[in-house]
Amino acid sequence: MSSDVKMSNEPYPNCIKGLPEAIIPFDGVKAWMVQGGTSQVGFFEIEPIGIVSPHSHGAQYGVVLEGEMLLTIGDETNLYKKGDSYFIPEGIVHSAEFKTFCRVIDFFAEPKRYEIEEK
Repeated sequence: MSSDVKMSNEPYPNCIKGLPEAIIPFDGVKAWMVQGGTSQVGFFEIEPIGIVSPHSHGAQYGVVLEGEMLLTIGDETNLYKKGDSYFIPEGIVHSAEFKTFCRVIDFFAEPKRYEIEEK
C-alpha cells in the first residue's frame, strides 16, 4: 500500500468529516454519520475518556480502525484493537472502556441511534 493512502494514525478524510456530525453525550467523542431509512453508520473518533456506562439499544456492528478498547457485551469482556470487529445483538447490555485514542466505524440497526446536528 502506498503511503499516500495509509489510514492508520491518519484523520478521517474530508469526504467523511463533511458528513453530518452526531450529537454525542460524552466529551471527547466525535462521530460523522451516514443516515439511512432504517439504520445509521458512524465514523467515530474517541479520546481516552474512560468508561461508557452499561446501556442497551438496537443491534450494533463495529470494527476498530485504530487504538484499543475494552468492550463488555453481556457478561463477556474482551480487548478489541485494530482490525477487530464486534457484534452487539439488540437489547444486550454492553459497556466500554477507552484508555487510548480510538477510531471505529459502527453500524446501528436503528434509524435514530444518534441525533444529527443541523447544518
